[in-house]
Amino acid sequence: MASTEAETSPETRQAQFEQGVAISLHLWISLTVAVQNGLGGPDSDDKRDWFAGAIVDMFPSFVDLAKPRNPSQKVPQDPIAEDVEATLLQVMWDEFETNVDDDSEVEVADRIVKARTQCAAGNFEFVEELRRRWLATKGKTVKVQEVDGEDQETDWESDDDEDEEDEDVEMDEAPALVAVPKERPPPEVDEDGFTKVTRKKR
Repeated sequence: MASTEAETSPETRQAQFEQGVAISLHLWISLTVAVQNGLGGPDSDDKRDWFAGAIVDMFPSFVDLAKPRNPSQKVPQDPIAEDVEATLLQVMWDEFETNVDDDSEVEVADRIVKARTQCAAGNFEFVEELRRRWLATKGKTVKVQEVDGEDQETDWESDDDEDEEDEDVEMDEAPALVAVPKERPPPEVDEDGFTKVTRKKR
């Protein structure tokens, strides 16, 4: 049974939303492939956590929204789904050198916005659903298959036959969200000491 807004604190709603964002990114196959292949550098896993923090930072904190404010102060607004999509694509290009062209960012952004809307109402059922989906992929890698020599299909594939062990995982486990970093990862420097230039999409 879903909790009502009155039964949940701003801190709880914020924590659940952050988990929803982190899990949404962990479920994004395009990002998972990029991380597995180290396209974000040797710290690709950490960069994915930073990515989640950057998306969370796009939204005003439920904790801050609950604080008393001067009537003349404008209430911060959530970004629209299209802005989230644009940020997802930009970070994938800038940080993982990946051009997402399968429109999968639309689904990821929709998940994040849906999680935000439900968490704002104190309803965490969708976040729990995402968590269950994520737990089902634990211990698996993404297998990329070529189709007709060009197009690729991706699907989750187990590394071994220990899927049954995943059932013992605590249901409240979820991907870690780094402590909302305010800075981008440091610039990459090649072996000659040159700082890598960040490429922009378009």
